[in-house]
Amino acid sequence: MEHMMSKLSESILDKFSMDFLRSQVLKNAYGNDDTVIAALDPRILIVWYLFFGVVPWFVNDLSFLLGCFLLVMVTTLLAHVAGLVLFLFALGVFSQTGYLFLATLLFGGDASAIPPLLVLTLKVATISLASVTVFSGLDPDRLSNGLMWYGCPERLSFSICYAYRMLPMLMEEFQNVLLSYRLRGNPPAHDTLWGKVRYLIYQVKIIMESFYPLMLNTAKRSRTTVEALELRGYRYAAVNKTVKKIKLSALKVSYNDLLFLALSALWVALCIFCSTLF
Repeated sequence: MEHMMSKLSESILDKFSMDFLRSQVLKNAYGNDDTVIAALDPRILIVWYLFFGVVPWFVNDLSFLLGCFLLVMVTTLLAHVAGLVLFLFALGVFSQTGYLFLATLLFGGDASAIPPLLVLTLKVATISLASVTVFSGLDPDRLSNGLMWYGCPERLSFSICYAYRMLPMLMEEFQNVLLSYRLRGNPPAHDTLWGKVRYLIYQVKIIMESFYPLMLNTAKRSRTTVEALELRGYRYAAVNKTVKKIKLSALKVSYNDLLFLALSALWVALCIFCSTLF
């Protein structure tokens, strides 16, 4: 039994290594350029996201929320979202709902609490999956261009784009800081089951201690990047109308974009019809 537990813990630690986490995050941010969702115009995706990210909060009809959830689940599959992101989504949403249900039963509730909790779960799940779909299917430049076309301030759109660009640098810097802590540290032996638990606690402690030098080193590199942008005339290009027009000239609404919007609107209309019917 102990041998089986040790093998299981080793396989879990191997799967959730730093390289695996980095590959999953970068895949979700940059590795979905060839999907159906990524081929859509960013302006269409932003409008689509605003609907499925706002409307479910103001609707309590179970049929409508279930239909919206099924639609965004399909779009999430089409966006080829990384498995780690989906796992964290499922863990966060459904564990929270289960916790609320157990707390309700503990304080005298009964099965009548299930429908309200199901409505809350569908709301959070729909909005979360819509966010995952859009931000997995849009690369930083296209997302920034879409926001800029809608009149978003240049600095805000650039900040979002720059945050995406900083992601690989942030992951690399985090790995370097983590390796430096491991080289100077003395990890506990993890031959036994209790040793593996202590080793896991040691790894979590190192990760927590790595965040301050991570932020410090990233801030230094960010300052260098900002100075390079200033030398290349970023502020002038951001407010110049000619440059902005050239930058946004690549945005074009295609037949697939209109088809995507039409199918989404048709599905929403069908959900409304079903909710009024039943």
